[in-house]
Amino acid sequence: MSFDPLDHDLLRGLDARRAVLGDAWVERSLANATTFTADFQNFITRYAWHDIWDRPGLPRKTRRTIVLAITIALGRWEEYELHVRAALLGDADSRLTPDELKEVLMQSAIYAGVPAANTAFAHATAILRDVGPQIGYELAPASPLDSTHPGVGREGRTTSTPALHYSVREPRNGRRPRHTVVLSHALGCDLTMWDDLANRLSLDCRVIAYDHRGHGSSDAPPGPYALAELADDAARLLRELDTGPVVWIGLSLGGMVGQELALRHPALVAALVLAHTTSSYPDAARAVWQQRIATVRAEGIEAIADAVMARYFHDAFRAAHPGTIARFRRRLVTTDAEGYMGCCAAVGGVDTTARLGAIAVPTLVLAGELDQGTPVGMARTLADAIAGARLEVLAEASHLGAIEQPQAFARAVTAFIEGL
Repeated sequence: MSFDPLDHDLLRGLDARRAVLGDAWVERSLANATTFTADFQNFITRYAWHDIWDRPGLPRKTRRTIVLAITIALGRWEEYELHVRAALLGDADSRLTPDELKEVLMQSAIYAGVPAANTAFAHATAILRDVGPQIGYELAPASPLDSTHPGVGREGRTTSTPALHYSVREPRNGRRPRHTVVLSHALGCDLTMWDDLANRLSLDCRVIAYDHRGHGSSDAPPGPYALAELADDAARLLRELDTGPVVWIGLSLGGMVGQELALRHPALVAALVLAHTTSSYPDAARAVWQQRIATVRAEGIEAIADAVMARYFHDAFRAAHPGTIARFRRRLVTTDAEGYMGCCAAVGGVDTTARLGAIAVPTLVLAGELDQGTPVGMARTLADAIAGARLEVLAEASHLGAIEQPQAFARAVTAFIEGL
């Protein structure tokens, strides 16, 4: 009969404890144990650190977040401070950034109460002053009057006319922007169609989204409009915001504007993502755009709304996500009719094919496998004509691929930006 002298569960717990709290703290704790406390140290190492922290059902980062929330709610500030310090300095699989820590505390203000969150912020601030230099984070003065919701950003309107409504999300990591990214929406939509992608990119980029003229909260001057005017609108916006060259991400109409902007104002564009868009339409399609304008003029946008939703989203998506369809339909039918018709004229008149060779910036072209409005062949024309451009086709995506396939769309965009 053999007997293994090692208590494996105890050693597993110690490994977990070291990974979450750090070697130095665990070594101090073990060295300070006495005949009075050793049994307790053994107990919590096996029970808390092995039986709970070693369970594979949740990532350690998630478990750490739960611990922070509970210690705030119960006012266990000694343990809270221990886990805050460890969270900021911990291993990659359980580390929290200061921004992520802040979000835990903000959430706790709702569910544990503002007084508890206020105390939690005070303790965390003291720790950040101490460990900030080790993690490259600096606490800098900031006015609450300038604070904005990070999921919306700072909103404004251009002083030049027609006034354009925009939002600016500054990098949440508190550092200089890696890039300035502009998100340009599709016909009949507004800047909110980009919320998911904007919040992903604003971790380390400055992200600008805006409403085209005739859409959302931007002005709607009498139409028809030309793509050159819409590109000049974008140039006005970028100059007012003093952006320098930007990474332009445009979908459908936004992609057409991006092409024209790169041709008319090349100094303002550092890279392009042209999604679900085209450089020209055949004559039959141009006639369809004129018919759409005539229908809206005679009967209003409601008359075309269901047909537009059928083009924007494939059948399976519409069946599975009725709430999303209702939201985009509502946005479409509440768009200013004059502005919508003006932009329809711009879309129907797109004609950049012969000039695409003059675009000299890194370009990603995204197409939807199921897109009927701007099929893959149109995307291939763009990719073939722009030097060095790369085409990627999104599976199970129709015209609004950023909404139907947000993960795949975001992966393609972020990989492209990381490669710049």
